[in-house]
Amino acid sequence: MDGLEAAMTRSLQFRLSAWLSALIVAIAAAGGVIAFQTAFHEANELQDGQLKQVAALVTPRTLATMQREALGRVDGADPESKLVIQTIGERAPLPVASDLRDGLQNAIVQGTRWRLVVKTLDDGTRVVIGQQTAGRDEIARNGALATVMPFAALALVLLAALHLIVRRQFRPLSALSASLDTRPEHDLSALSRDALPSEIAPFVVAINRLLARVEASVALQRRFVADAAHELRSPLTALSLQAERLDAAELPDSARERLDALRRGLARTRSLLHQLLTLARLQQRTDADTARLRVQDVFRNVLEDLMPLAETKDIDIGVSTSDDVFIHAPQADLTIMVKNLVDNAIRYTPAAGRVDLAAGVSNARPWIRVADSGPGIAPEERARVFDPFYRVLGGDANGSGLGLSIVGTIAARIGATIELADAAPRGLVVTVTI
Repeated sequence: MDGLEAAMTRSLQFRLSAWLSALIVAIAAAGGVIAFQTAFHEANELQDGQLKQVAALVTPRTLATMQREALGRVDGADPESKLVIQTIGERAPLPVASDLRDGLQNAIVQGTRWRLVVKTLDDGTRVVIGQQTAGRDEIARNGALATVMPFAALALVLLAALHLIVRRQFRPLSALSASLDTRPEHDLSALSRDALPSEIAPFVVAINRLLARVEASVALQRRFVADAAHELRSPLTALSLQAERLDAAELPDSARERLDALRRGLARTRSLLHQLLTLARLQQRTDADTARLRVQDVFRNVLEDLMPLAETKDIDIGVSTSDDVFIHAPQADLTIMVKNLVDNAIRYTPAAGRVDLAAGVSNARPWIRVADSGPGIAPEERARVFDPFYRVLGGDANGSGLGLSIVGTIAARIGATIELADAAPRGLVVTVTI
């Protein structure tokens, strides 16, 4: 909960909404208080004017009638707001003091507050017209509340509109954040400044400049790796030729064993350089022409290349499905990905093992699956096997640790997901879903 509160207080959208909401509430409250007091005062003044008008109607001729009628009961009228008309000095419902001055005034009679108008008629009779203050205040209060209620409703509508407006204005930033969050790791292209507020544009320009510098630095590193791998191919080729010539010469058994070890080491180094060049080309290429590829054809091409490697280990390798599955992807990328998966499976599967290739479609999404009967990969290591040069501990197969890194790079480029799972009874199943 504390983390959520801290994140909200750091949010510009939350702080802007909070401050503007507080300002609206404060202004609405101040306006409501002023409107309430003004309406309350006006309502009391209106009732004072009515008392004065009633007092003006009281004359020696109308006094008796008005006094008698005032004592009557009016249906639907509040008893507290009822007018009392009587002469001063006689026994009446309103025992007021006889020394009250003429005019409008407040008085407390028997513990109750009254608003009175005292008038002296032409014949010297003093008359009082009164109304309880509680009833007057209730009428004034109801009128004032009726005036203030639109303020409250307007404030609520304004708060809701403010929240929607602020949220809508920050929507481009949310879209920009979502776009950055879903970007592939190799995509360092500039951010779009369309529909962004002018205050945010300099920030986006600075990010684009940073992305350009990062892309230049990454490209430099990739070119260095590619150039280094390319430059090493010539001396390795020369060394391989020298080793082949040396193999034709008569050598003692101890020297031939060392020569065989040297030839195996050169073969591993050539494979490593080939994978380095492949990885560098994949990372440098930003786009490639896609085609509608038949997966069975890709399987056949890969098996033609790797069948000799499988035969040397007496591995049973083949395709376990016959369904026609088509994938839209660059042909070279898909072939390299499948070839690296199958090559890894053959290398890590023990002699007389099994490697199965399969393809299918689930939920309108094509998938490719390579299963082997090798040692498998522990669940805690499956996230790291796609890192360059990472090799599973305890593995005795010859490899450089770049095969799955190449597969991961191609999968990210073509929008595929890779899932590693255990095979039954043992082994590894790699599923690539396009």
